Amino acid sequence: MNNKKLTIKANIQILKPTSEVFEAIVDPNKMYNYFISESTGRMEAGKELVWRFPEFDLSFPIKVAKVEAHQFISFYWETDGVEDLVEITLTPFQENYTIVTVQEKERNADESGIKWLQGNTEGWANFLACLKAYLEYGINLRKGAFDFMKK
Repeated sequence: MNNKKLTIKANIQILKPTSEVFEAIVDPNKMYNYFISESTGRMEAGKELVWRFPEFDLSFPIKVAKVEAHQFISFYWETDGVEDLVEITLTPFQENYTIVTVQEKERNADESGIKWLQGNTEGWANFLACLKAYLEYGINLRKGAFDFMKK
């Protein structure tokens, strides 16, 4: 088991065109409505950003690797002292719908890796649900959702 690598994968269908979903992910002014509380800039290839989340008193450095308009975003971020690659793929589906797939790579299949897999899979599923609620209904699901986690 220790030779295998763990990868997170989560996806959801959003009833909006890829252009609108893409902008909601790369534009920090839109991300504030469902995901982060602060960002040092827009997600563009080669940029280094810092994200803050409303429920944590932590900063997360983000290194944007690749951005293909309305199709793909990848970045590196550090969690638990390890830098991981996150890939977000936008796939058109039917007329004006988008399937959003998030993959985060990769960790060893050990106790630490399983903890990462559990926590970050939950996090990315939450990201997708919040993105869908914001784009389709104008609702910020994160607002107040994690107040119990603040110390």
